[in-house]
Amino acid sequence: MDTFFDLVAKRESCRNYADRPVEQEKLVACIDAARLAPSACNSQPWYFYVVNGPENSPKVAECAQHMGMNKFVAKCPAFCAVVEKNANFMEKLGSRITDQKFAETDIGIAAAHYCLAATQLGLSTCILGSFNEKKIKSFLDLSKASRVRLIIATGYAANAELRKKTRKSMNEIAKFM
Repeated sequence: MDTFFDLVAKRESCRNYADRPVEQEKLVACIDAARLAPSACNSQPWYFYVVNGPENSPKVAECAQHMGMNKFVAKCPAFCAVVEKNANFMEKLGSRITDQKFAETDIGIAAAHYCLAATQLGLSTCILGSFNEKKIKSFLDLSKASRVRLIIATGYAANAELRKKTRKSMNEIAKFM
């Protein structure tokens, strides 16, 4: 890729994965990019559970196929479950004062970093917000109080051809003053 804008244009949500394993070092690089994401008051309110391989990935896929959704993940070789961790004191205080949930925003930014890093490495991703949280928490051995915010399906696309991106026009989403 030549520029950041090329990378952004190339990243898309993959719904058809190739039967090809994901190299551990590529997943480590994706997590490294995610951990470097900015966060409110540097609270870094995340923990990443990376599941890779034929033994455990189907278990995560089953958790993600909640209410008939996400059937495509059955072929996905790797996943990253992003769990919200307790924020530090300053972030909690800031959240109360401003009535903003910074941790959720921070996790979204970290997920974007992960996905862009994956794209740079030739991987494809799909951020999943619909999944059986109770089942995934059981599989990951998390407490009932824990919150799994996202699962990121990760693998090689079965088809490397990019889809045409359909987005709202600049006038529909922005006002320059």
